[in-house]
Amino acid sequence: MSNSRPRPRRGAGSGARAAGRDELVSRSLQSAEHCMRAQDFGTAYAHYLLVLSLAPELKDDVKETFQYTLFRWAEELDALSRTQDLLGCYEQALELLPDDEVICNSMGEHLFRMGFRDEAAGYFHKAVKLNPDFSDAKENFYRVANWLVERWHFIMLNDTKRNTIYNAAIQKAVCLGSKSVLDIGAGTGILRVSLVVTETVDAGLFGEGIVESLIHAWEHLLLQPKTKGENGNCEKYGKVIPASALIFGMAVECAEIRRHHRVGIKDIAGICLPTNVKFQSPTYSSVDTEETVEPYTTEKMSRIPGGYLALTECFEIMTVDFNNIQELKSLATRKPDKIGVPVIKEGILDAIVVWFVLQLDDEHSLCTSPSEESCWEQAVYPVHDLADYWIKPGDHVMMEVSCQDCYLRIQSISVFSSEHEMDVGQSSTKNKDLLSLGNEADLCSALANLQTSKPDAVEQTCVLESTEIALLNNIPYHEAFKMAMRKVLSSLTPEKLCQAVDAHCQDSEMSCGSGQNDSEQSASEPFYVLDVSEGFSVLPIIAGTLGQVKPYSSVEKDQHRITLDLISEANHFPKETLEFWLRHVEDESAVLQRPKSDKLWSIIILDVIEPSGLIQQEIMEKAAISRCLLQSGGKIFPQYVLMFGLLVESQTLVEENAVQGTARTLGLNIAPFINQFQVPIRAFLDLSSLPCIPLSKPVELLRLDLMTPYLNTSNREVKVHICKSGQVTAIPFWYHMHLDDEIRLDTSSEVSHWKQAAVVLDNPIQVEMGEELVLHVQHHKSNVSITVKH
Repeated sequence: MSNSRPRPRRGAGSGARAAGRDELVSRSLQSAEHCMRAQDFGTAYAHYLLVLSLAPELKDDVKETFQYTLFRWAEELDALSRTQDLLGCYEQALELLPDDEVICNSMGEHLFRMGFRDEAAGYFHKAVKLNPDFSDAKENFYRVANWLVERWHFIMLNDTKRNTIYNAAIQKAVCLGSKSVLDIGAGTGILRVSLVVTETVDAGLFGEGIVESLIHAWEHLLLQPKTKGENGNCEKYGKVIPASALIFGMAVECAEIRRHHRVGIKDIAGICLPTNVKFQSPTYSSVDTEETVEPYTTEKMSRIPGGYLALTECFEIMTVDFNNIQELKSLATRKPDKIGVPVIKEGILDAIVVWFVLQLDDEHSLCTSPSEESCWEQAVYPVHDLADYWIKPGDHVMMEVSCQDCYLRIQSISVFSSEHEMDVGQSSTKNKDLLSLGNEADLCSALANLQTSKPDAVEQTCVLESTEIALLNNIPYHEAFKMAMRKVLSSLTPEKLCQAVDAHCQDSEMSCGSGQNDSEQSASEPFYVLDVSEGFSVLPIIAGTLGQVKPYSSVEKDQHRITLDLISEANHFPKETLEFWLRHVEDESAVLQRPKSDKLWSIIILDVIEPSGLIQQEIMEKAAISRCLLQSGGKIFPQYVLMFGLLVESQTLVEENAVQGTARTLGLNIAPFINQFQVPIRAFLDLSSLPCIPLSKPVELLRLDLMTPYLNTSNREVKVHICKSGQVTAIPFWYHMHLDDEIRLDTSSEVSHWKQAAVVLDNPIQVEMGEELVLHVQHHKSNVSITVKH
C-alpha cells in the first residue's frame, strides 16, 4: 500500500528558511552598525558573530569592521581584567575566521602581555605563515622567539670543541660499561646517551640547578658510585659526566662593568645626588633577605668594550665533586669560605670575574676562562660599598665565598691595605671576621673588630637595572636634554622672564640645584613637562631647575618615586614641584593625556630606542598622540631620529644567529628544528667590540620624525658603496637622536646606555671593492626591516 501523505516540496521549505536567514542577517548587520555608532562594542561583536556564523559568504565584506569591533571589545575586557572572556572572544572569532592573520597576531599580543609566551609564539608563527609579508606579526614572532630560545643555544650548538669533548667523554664511559640512559637537562637534544650526563651549568656553574638535580639523581635514579681504589665492572656503578669542577676567579678593573653597576657621579646636570640615596644593581643581594636573587651578571670578557685589567692573579675559589653526594649536600649548608688574594697591579677594583674548568672525566675537560675561545661567558660579581676602590700591590682583596640557595655567592668584598688600613664592604652576614693571612691573623681580627657602626641616618636603597645605572652615569645625555629643554622653554618665555630663567639656571648650576625661588616667575603660569621615559629618569627634576616648570614623571615603582622625592628635597625643591603622572591617570594606557588643569604640555619626553638597540614598539603612535597635546611652540623630545648602518663581514654574528649545518653538531641534524626560532635581528650588541670586518662606511638608512611626520617615508632604497671586498653577512645599525637640529645623542657612543643591533642575512653576499649594494628599508608603524636588493 502506497504512502498517501503528500511530501513537502524541498524548494519551498528551503526557500522560506533562506528568506528567514537573510532577514535575520540583515537585522543583525543593522544592529551591529547601530551598536558600533553607540560604541557598544560588546553587543556589536555578538551581532557580527551571528552574521558570520549564518552567512560565512559575507566574511570578506565585514572582516575589517569585525576585526575593529573585536579589538575594541577586547580592550574593554582587558581593562576590566576579564581575561577568560577576552580569550573566549578570540577563540570564537578564530573558529569562524581561522585563516585571519590579523586576529591571530592580536590574540598572540594579548597572550604575550599575559605572560603566555609559548602560546603567543604559536599564534605569531601562524600569522606569519598565513601572510609572510605581515610585518607586525613578523616583528612579534622575532621578539617572542628571543624570549623562548635564547641566542646562547645557537652559540653553544656551534661550539665544535665543546661538542667533541663531551662526545669523547661519553664514548669512553660507555666503552667502560656504563649502559643506563639518563640525560639531565637535554635542552636542544644533542646529548642523548647511555649514561648520566648533564650540562645544566651556567656561567656561575650552579645557576641552572646542577647541584639539586644531581642530588635527586643520586638518591633516586643512580646506582651507588664506585669507591676509590675499587675495581669491577662500571655497569654496576653510578657515574656522572661531568665528574667535577674547579672554579677560578680574578679581580679586575673594567670601566664598562663599573658604569653599569655603580653610580659614579654626584652631580647630574646641576642636580646633586644626596648621600642618603644608595643605588644598587640587581646583582647586589644580601643572604639575609628571603628573596633569591642571582648574585652575578655575565659578560664575554674577551669582547667587553674598553677591555679590562687584571688586578690579581687568577685564584682558586672552590672545587666540587659531582660524584660525591655528601659533598653536594654540604655545599648549601657549609659556612662561607674566606679568601684573601694579593694585588699585583694598581687600579680600580670593579669586579670579581669567575669561570670554571669542567672535568668531564680524568682525560677530558672544558675551560670557560676569558682567554679560551668558547661559547661561554664569565660570571661577573660587581664590587659595591667600598669607601675607596683604588687598590695597589701590597693590598689584599678579601671576600667570602658560599653556595647558599645553590648559587655561587661572592660577598663581603673588602680590601686589606698594605698600610694596615681596612676598607670593609657592607657585609651581608653577621660574621665580619676576615681571612687570616699567615702571621697577620691577630692584626686582621683586631682590625675587623675596630669597625665603627654606620650612622643612624635613614638610607633609601634604590635598585636599578644595569642600563638605568649606565644612563645615570651618562653625563652627555643629561646635559643635552637640559640644554634642549632650556632652549624650548626660553622660546616660550617673554623676554624679561627669559632673562630671569637664565640667571636662575646659572645660580642653580653653581649651587647644584637651588630650587625655584624667583619671585618674578611665581606670578606666571608654569610650563608643563611630561617625561614618559621607560624606567628611572631624573629628567623631570632637571626640568624643574629651568624656571617656573611643573614637571611630571611617569615612573611606576614606589622606591623610584621615593628616591626622586629625596633627590628633589636635597636640591631644595618645594614638595609640590615634582608630580607623578600615573597617579593622575586611570591606567597606564592613558599616560599621554592632558593635565587636569587643561593646560597643554610644553615638552613631552618619549623613549624612542630600547636599551637593546631596537625601536620602541608603538612609538610613532605615541608621537601622534603627543603632537595633539603640545601647546603652541611645544616640542617632543627627541624631535627626530636618524638610523645609520653599515655592511660587515662577521662570522660571529652568523654563528650566534643559527646552527651551521651538521658538522658542528657531530653529524646530528639539529639545525632544521632549532633554526625555526632564528631571527633576522640580533639585539644587545656592542658594535665597538664585535668581531667583524667593515665593508662599507656608515650610511643613513632611515629618518623617523616625531614632530613633522610628513617627512617620514615608509619605503626607501639606499645605495651603499663597497670599500672592501668580502662577504656581507650582517648590517649593524644605531641611531642619532636629535633633540633639535643642533643637539643630538649617538646610541653607538662609548658612554651610551644603549646597545646596538644588526640585521643578519640568511645567505652571505659576495661583494667587491668599488661596487654598490642597494638596501631596501621599510618602515611600518614602529617596525623596520632591511633587505638587500639583488
